[in-house]
Amino acid sequence: MIPIKVPPLGESIVEATVAKWLKKEGDPVVQGETLVELETDKITVEVPAFKAGTLAKRTRAEGDVVKVDEELGQLEESRTTGAVAAARPSAPVRASAALPATPPPPAPAARATGSTPSARRIAAETGVDPATVPATGPRGTVTKEDMLRAAERPSPAPVTPQSAERRAPSPVVESPRETREKMTTRRKRIAEHLLESQHATAHLTTFNEVDMSAVIALRDRLKERVEKQHGVKLTFMPFFAKAACMALESFPRINAMVDGDTIVYRNYVNLGIAVASDQGLVVPVIKDADRMGMIEFSRQLSATATRARDGKLTMDDLTGGTFTITNGGVFGSLVPTPILNFPQSGILGLHKIQERPVAEKGQVVVRPMMYLALSYDHRIVEGQHAVLFLVRLKELMEDPASMLVE
Repeated sequence: MIPIKVPPLGESIVEATVAKWLKKEGDPVVQGETLVELETDKITVEVPAFKAGTLAKRTRAEGDVVKVDEELGQLEESRTTGAVAAARPSAPVRASAALPATPPPPAPAARATGSTPSARRIAAETGVDPATVPATGPRGTVTKEDMLRAAERPSPAPVTPQSAERRAPSPVVESPRETREKMTTRRKRIAEHLLESQHATAHLTTFNEVDMSAVIALRDRLKERVEKQHGVKLTFMPFFAKAACMALESFPRINAMVDGDTIVYRNYVNLGIAVASDQGLVVPVIKDADRMGMIEFSRQLSATATRARDGKLTMDDLTGGTFTITNGGVFGSLVPTPILNFPQSGILGLHKIQERPVAEKGQVVVRPMMYLALSYDHRIVEGQHAVLFLVRLKELMEDPASMLVE
């Protein structure tokens, strides 16, 4: 028997939840085929079969919390190549009295034997043919990662009963007066991370507001042309990302981090953008955002946000961030205080655009205004620098043309 164990899960991740078994006990499996999916606080991890054979035993059930290197089940290695060949159809064929005497015709070989189940799911969602994708898996198998690389602009996955089943079950206990639901691994880690941020930093927030008139006018003038020429929607986020990167250049401590008794300054900006998903808040990272123009940033942000909502983020998508932007305004928030994404030293909160009366040259006028909030680690960021950072951001957003010439 070959033990099926929990693989390394990524940086600082030591446990996961068994989200879904894709094989039953007694099912034949092909080398490289996914047996079980594990959900961590960040991503979904597929555990493949390292040998062809039969799933002899499942020792952990869906919903169980498991640690790295723990046994999930046992695989009995195949002794003949014939048995392996019979186990390769795209949908596993199981012995059953209800099956017709004449078996259905097999699927085309390129699709049936050349891709994992998760890769075939992505193929159905994106329309990318696995037969055209360079394979990196065992024995030329097209993997999930191969398909994600091939899909330049992945489309959102439809909500189906099958996709709903992939989420890790949460035991629920109901009574006439209350309902108790066990936290998922992801929710527990989010809670722990937020508490760690509050306890490990000198957390402080400062505010300012920005008149969005100039950005709104510029976006309205350019959005149709940008979408037509570049195939991306021009939102407000690329303007804030560009302004934030320029302001961080002037105030580098807000892009730094504390490492023991050392301050680590970054000469780059890996910008985390908080995205709401069905599994909770995730913060995918756009690497080297300070070196991108607004169009390229928009393109990368759109693709990354789609992967986040579809649950297809990789560990690389979620690590390495130096500064975060969170936009509660899309949900209607007016003045919340964002919590630092530890060990980062700064997070920018964007809020609802709301028309308000403001004084301008002795006159009361109505302008589309947005409150900004910068939460920062007061251990290394002085209050003066935090205030000046927001002032600089405000200047850039109220004169967006200046971002193109500075």
